[in-house]
Amino acid sequence: MHIHNLSQKNSVLNTFISEIRHINVQKDSMRFRRNIERIGEVLGYEMSKLLSYKSSNIETPLGNCSIDLLNNDIVLCSILRAGVPLHNGLLNYFDSAENAFISAYRHHKQNPESFEIIVEYLACPNLENKILVLADPMLATGQSMVATFDALKPFGTPKEVHLISAIGAQKGVDYIAKTFDDNTHLWIAAIDEKLNNKGYIIPGLGDAGDLAFGKKLQQ
Repeated sequence: MHIHNLSQKNSVLNTFISEIRHINVQKDSMRFRRNIERIGEVLGYEMSKLLSYKSSNIETPLGNCSIDLLNNDIVLCSILRAGVPLHNGLLNYFDSAENAFISAYRHHKQNPESFEIIVEYLACPNLENKILVLADPMLATGQSMVATFDALKPFGTPKEVHLISAIGAQKGVDYIAKTFDDNTHLWIAAIDEKLNNKGYIIPGLGDAGDLAFGKKLQQ
Protein backbone atom coordinates (compact mmCIF):
# COMPACT_ATOMS: atom_id res chain seq x y z
CA MET A 1 0.00 0.00 0.00
CA HIS A 2 1.21 3.50 -0.82
CA ILE A 3 1.05 5.77 2.26
CA HIS A 4 0.88 9.53 1.69
CA ASN A 5 1.36 11.15 5.12
CA LEU A 6 0.91 14.85 4.48
CA SER A 7 2.16 15.81 7.95
CA GLN A 8 5.69 14.99 6.80
CA LYS A 9 5.74 18.34 4.98
CA ASN A 10 4.53 21.59 6.53
CA SER A 11 1.46 23.20 4.95
CA VAL A 12 -1.71 25.04 5.94
CA LEU A 13 -3.14 21.58 6.63
CA ASN A 14 -1.36 21.79 10.01
CA THR A 15 -3.72 24.59 11.01
CA PHE A 16 -6.84 22.54 10.33
CA ILE A 17 -5.42 19.54 12.18
CA SER A 18 -4.43 21.66 15.20
CA GLU A 19 -7.94 23.10 15.44
CA ILE A 20 -9.77 19.76 15.29
CA ARG A 21 -7.44 18.51 18.04
CA HIS A 22 -7.60 21.58 20.31
CA ILE A 23 -9.91 20.92 23.26
CA ASN A 24 -11.29 24.48 23.24
CA VAL A 25 -11.54 25.10 19.50
CA GLN A 26 -13.28 21.78 18.83
CA LYS A 27 -16.18 22.79 21.12
CA ASP A 28 -17.52 24.79 18.17
CA SER A 29 -19.16 21.96 16.23
CA MET A 30 -19.69 24.07 13.10
CA ARG A 31 -16.00 24.98 13.01
CA PHE A 32 -15.07 21.35 13.67
CA ARG A 33 -17.17 20.17 10.71
CA ARG A 34 -15.72 22.87 8.46
CA ASN A 35 -12.15 21.95 9.40
CA ILE A 36 -12.80 18.28 8.65
CA GLU A 37 -14.30 19.40 5.34
CA ARG A 38 -11.20 21.48 4.54
CA ILE A 39 -8.97 18.53 5.39
CA GLY A 40 -10.98 16.50 2.88
CA GLU A 41 -10.42 19.19 0.26
CA VAL A 42 -6.65 19.20 0.79
CA LEU A 43 -6.39 15.40 0.76
CA GLY A 44 -8.59 15.25 -2.34
CA TYR A 45 -6.41 17.81 -4.11
CA GLU A 46 -3.27 15.79 -3.37
CA MET A 47 -4.98 12.59 -4.50
CA SER A 48 -6.04 14.24 -7.76
CA LYS A 49 -2.40 14.46 -8.85
CA LEU A 50 -2.32 10.68 -9.36
CA LEU A 51 -5.56 10.36 -11.31
CA SER A 52 -5.98 10.10 -15.10
CA TYR A 53 -6.42 13.15 -17.34
CA LYS A 54 -7.51 13.74 -20.90
CA SER A 55 -6.81 16.72 -23.14
CA SER A 56 -9.93 18.80 -23.87
CA ASN A 57 -10.58 21.83 -26.03
CA ILE A 58 -12.31 24.70 -24.24
CA GLU A 59 -13.97 27.60 -26.03
CA THR A 60 -13.52 30.96 -24.32
CA PRO A 61 -15.15 34.29 -25.30
CA LEU A 62 -11.92 35.18 -27.13
CA GLY A 63 -10.75 31.89 -28.59
CA ASN A 64 -9.95 28.29 -27.75
CA CYS A 65 -7.52 26.63 -25.38
CA SER A 66 -6.43 23.10 -24.62
CA ILE A 67 -6.49 21.85 -21.03
CA ASP A 68 -6.09 18.45 -19.36
CA LEU A 69 -9.22 17.48 -17.39
CA LEU A 70 -9.96 14.58 -15.07
CA ASN A 71 -10.91 11.45 -16.95
CA ASN A 72 -12.09 9.11 -14.20
CA ASP A 73 -15.29 7.52 -12.95
CA ILE A 74 -15.07 8.27 -9.23
CA VAL A 75 -17.23 6.91 -6.41
CA LEU A 76 -16.92 8.63 -3.03
CA CYS A 77 -17.92 6.43 -0.09
CA SER A 78 -18.03 7.69 3.48
CA ILE A 79 -18.67 5.87 6.74
CA LEU A 80 -21.63 7.35 8.61
CA ARG A 81 -21.88 9.48 10.59
CA ALA A 82 -18.43 10.92 11.26
CA GLY A 83 -17.42 10.66 7.60
CA VAL A 84 -20.03 13.13 6.31
CA PRO A 85 -17.93 16.37 6.63
CA LEU A 86 -14.93 14.62 5.08
CA HIS A 87 -17.17 13.37 2.28
CA ASN A 88 -18.43 16.92 1.66
CA GLY A 89 -14.87 18.19 1.35
CA LEU A 90 -14.07 15.58 -1.27
CA LEU A 91 -17.33 16.26 -3.10
CA ASN A 92 -16.42 19.97 -3.28
CA TYR A 93 -13.51 18.99 -5.53
CA PHE A 94 -14.98 15.97 -7.32
CA ASP A 95 -18.43 17.38 -7.93
CA SER A 96 -19.35 14.93 -10.70
CA ALA A 97 -18.51 11.85 -8.60
CA GLU A 98 -21.04 9.20 -7.72
CA ASN A 99 -21.66 8.63 -4.03
CA ALA A 100 -21.99 5.73 -1.63
CA PHE A 101 -22.81 5.71 2.09
CA ILE A 102 -22.39 3.00 4.67
CA SER A 103 -22.98 2.75 8.42
CA ALA A 104 -20.30 0.96 10.43
CA TYR A 105 -20.03 1.13 14.18
CA ARG A 106 -18.30 -0.55 17.09
CA HIS A 107 -20.44 -3.04 18.99
CA HIS A 108 -19.00 -3.64 22.44
CA LYS A 109 -19.85 -6.96 24.01
CA GLN A 110 -19.46 -7.75 27.71
CA ASN A 111 -15.84 -6.60 27.70
CA PRO A 112 -15.76 -2.83 27.00
CA GLU A 113 -12.21 -3.17 25.66
CA SER A 114 -13.23 -5.56 22.86
CA PHE A 115 -15.63 -4.90 20.01
CA GLU A 116 -16.76 -6.00 16.57
CA ILE A 117 -17.61 -3.78 13.60
CA ILE A 118 -21.28 -3.91 12.63
CA VAL A 119 -22.25 -2.81 9.10
CA GLU A 120 -25.97 -2.09 8.63
CA TYR A 121 -27.04 0.54 6.08
CA LEU A 122 -25.42 0.56 2.65
CA ALA A 123 -26.24 2.50 -0.53
CA CYS A 124 -23.77 2.15 -3.39
CA PRO A 125 -23.61 2.47 -7.20
CA ASN A 126 -21.76 0.03 -9.45
CA LEU A 127 -18.04 0.05 -8.61
CA GLU A 128 -16.78 -2.02 -11.51
CA ASN A 129 -13.58 -0.52 -12.99
CA LYS A 130 -14.10 2.80 -11.18
CA ILE A 131 -12.02 4.83 -8.73
CA LEU A 132 -13.24 4.06 -5.21
CA VAL A 133 -12.48 6.73 -2.60
CA LEU A 134 -13.25 5.45 0.90
CA ALA A 135 -13.37 8.19 3.55
CA ASP A 136 -13.29 7.84 7.33
CA PRO A 137 -11.85 10.71 9.42
CA MET A 138 -10.37 8.50 12.15
CA LEU A 139 -8.26 5.47 11.27
CA ALA A 140 -7.88 3.82 14.68
CA THR A 141 -7.67 0.02 14.53
CA GLY A 142 -8.39 -0.07 10.79
CA GLN A 143 -11.19 -2.59 11.30
CA SER A 144 -13.95 -0.21 10.14
CA MET A 145 -12.12 0.53 6.90
CA VAL A 146 -11.63 -3.17 6.17
CA ALA A 147 -15.22 -4.11 7.12
CA THR A 148 -16.56 -1.34 4.90
CA PHE A 149 -14.45 -2.41 1.92
CA ASP A 150 -15.56 -6.03 2.38
CA ALA A 151 -19.21 -4.92 2.40
CA LEU A 152 -18.67 -3.07 -0.91
CA LYS A 153 -17.21 -6.06 -2.78
CA PRO A 154 -20.56 -7.31 -4.17
CA PHE A 155 -20.91 -3.99 -6.05
CA GLY A 156 -17.95 -4.64 -8.34
CA THR A 157 -14.17 -4.52 -8.49
CA PRO A 158 -12.74 -0.97 -8.52
CA LYS A 159 -9.88 -0.05 -10.83
CA GLU A 160 -8.20 1.85 -8.00
CA VAL A 161 -8.82 2.28 -4.28
CA HIS A 162 -7.92 5.44 -2.35
CA LEU A 163 -8.40 5.65 1.44
CA ILE A 164 -8.86 9.09 3.01
CA SER A 165 -8.41 9.86 6.74
CA ALA A 166 -7.70 12.92 8.82
CA ILE A 167 -5.91 11.24 11.74
CA GLY A 168 -4.76 7.66 12.17
CA ALA A 169 -2.87 5.48 14.62
CA GLN A 170 0.24 3.65 13.47
CA LYS A 171 -1.35 0.34 14.46
CA GLY A 172 -4.34 1.00 12.22
CA VAL A 173 -2.14 2.07 9.32
CA ASP A 174 -0.08 -1.12 9.69
CA TYR A 175 -3.25 -3.23 9.80
CA ILE A 176 -4.76 -1.89 6.59
CA ALA A 177 -1.36 -2.00 4.88
CA LYS A 178 -1.40 -5.77 5.39
CA THR A 179 -5.04 -6.10 4.29
CA PHE A 180 -5.31 -3.93 1.16
CA ASP A 181 -3.31 -4.73 -1.96
CA ASP A 182 -0.12 -2.98 -3.02
CA ASN A 183 -1.92 -0.64 -5.45
CA THR A 184 -4.09 0.95 -2.72
CA HIS A 185 -3.28 4.53 -1.68
CA LEU A 186 -3.78 5.97 1.82
CA TRP A 187 -4.03 9.76 2.04
CA ILE A 188 -3.77 10.91 5.65
CA ALA A 189 -3.14 14.23 7.39
CA ALA A 190 -1.48 12.89 10.57
CA ILE A 191 -0.40 9.57 12.08
CA ASP A 192 -0.30 9.26 15.89
CA GLU A 193 1.74 6.82 17.92
CA LYS A 194 -0.74 4.53 19.61
CA LEU A 195 -4.22 3.46 20.72
CA ASN A 196 -5.53 3.30 24.28
CA ASN A 197 -7.02 0.11 25.73
CA LYS A 198 -10.41 0.98 24.22
CA GLY A 199 -9.03 1.39 20.70
CA TYR A 200 -9.07 5.21 20.56
CA ILE A 201 -6.23 7.17 18.99
CA ILE A 202 -3.77 8.87 21.38
CA PRO A 203 -3.41 11.87 21.36
CA GLY A 204 -6.08 11.91 18.63
CA LEU A 205 -8.98 14.29 19.18
CA GLY A 206 -11.81 12.35 20.83
CA ASP A 207 -14.96 11.11 19.09
CA ALA A 208 -15.19 12.77 15.66
CA GLY A 209 -18.88 11.89 15.24
CA ASP A 210 -19.85 13.41 18.58
CA LEU A 211 -17.76 16.53 17.96
CA ALA A 212 -19.36 17.05 14.56
CA PHE A 213 -22.98 16.20 15.34
CA GLY A 214 -23.46 15.95 19.12
CA LYS A 215 -23.27 13.11 21.60
CA LYS A 216 -25.30 9.97 20.97
CA LEU A 217 -26.99 7.59 23.38
CA GLN A 218 -25.03 4.40 23.86
CA GLN A 219 -26.82 1.14 23.03
